[in-house]
Amino acid sequence: MHIVGFILIVVGISLFFVQRHQKQRAFSLKSARPTTVAELQQTAGAIAAEIGGGSWRDYVKVVGQISCDRPLVSELKQEACVHYKMTVTREYEETVTSRDKDGKTTRSTRRSSETVSSNQQSVPFWLEDATGKIEVDPQGAAIETIKVLDEFRQGEQAGNRLNFGQFSFTLSPGSSGRRTLGYRYKEQILPLGRRALVLATVSDGVGSLVLQKPLDGSKSYLISLKTDEELTQSAEKTAQAVFYGMVGCIVLGVILVVVGLVT
Repeated sequence: MHIVGFILIVVGISLFFVQRHQKQRAFSLKSARPTTVAELQQTAGAIAAEIGGGSWRDYVKVVGQISCDRPLVSELKQEACVHYKMTVTREYEETVTSRDKDGKTTRSTRRSSETVSSNQQSVPFWLEDATGKIEVDPQGAAIETIKVLDEFRQGEQAGNRLNFGQFSFTLSPGSSGRRTLGYRYKEQILPLGRRALVLATVSDGVGSLVLQKPLDGSKSYLISLKTDEELTQSAEKTAQAVFYGMVGCIVLGVILVVVGLVT
């Protein structure tokens, strides 16, 4: 019983960090200054005229439409985008032998999976509102994507190559005793033309204005297709729900540990 208690305490501690992250995101959304591209350009110009450019930074949130001069093409669906993430997973069955406390041996079939290929890429892009456009460097951002592919193709792959559209991958020899059921292909993208909110630091350090990852690690860097209100409410509700789960796990875990040690 005390072992279960220790596990619950560990889960509770993990939930503490999840809750802290969600609270930090909600605070970042509330503390960032809402602005437009034109306002950022005017502020940067005024500061550069007074003290010189290259050192101005501010924590802001900007809403605009995504565009890109040289967009990516996603590997699986071949969709134009500024960010994509893809995974190819092999699903298989294998026979597992187990032995109980009496020494009796049983065999059962277990279904599992393994990732055979995964990749993600991002490119800088423009965020354009009614007043102008600004470059976004997505490096280090938490990027919200949309799912464009989740397909399972049944059966063993002929030969040692996996093919899906333009995607091709050389398979390594599989483990003996595993029967391949098929391959699952998943892909998510941040597409062109969508309206997005970028929560970031604006900087003129490279000679032009760029939205980028904050130097302060306590500030979130987020590229989202949701509205400011939706993001804030979601973070606050998640933080509250996780808090109750954290308290419940820790309290119950302590009780089980005490009971287990006493009895």
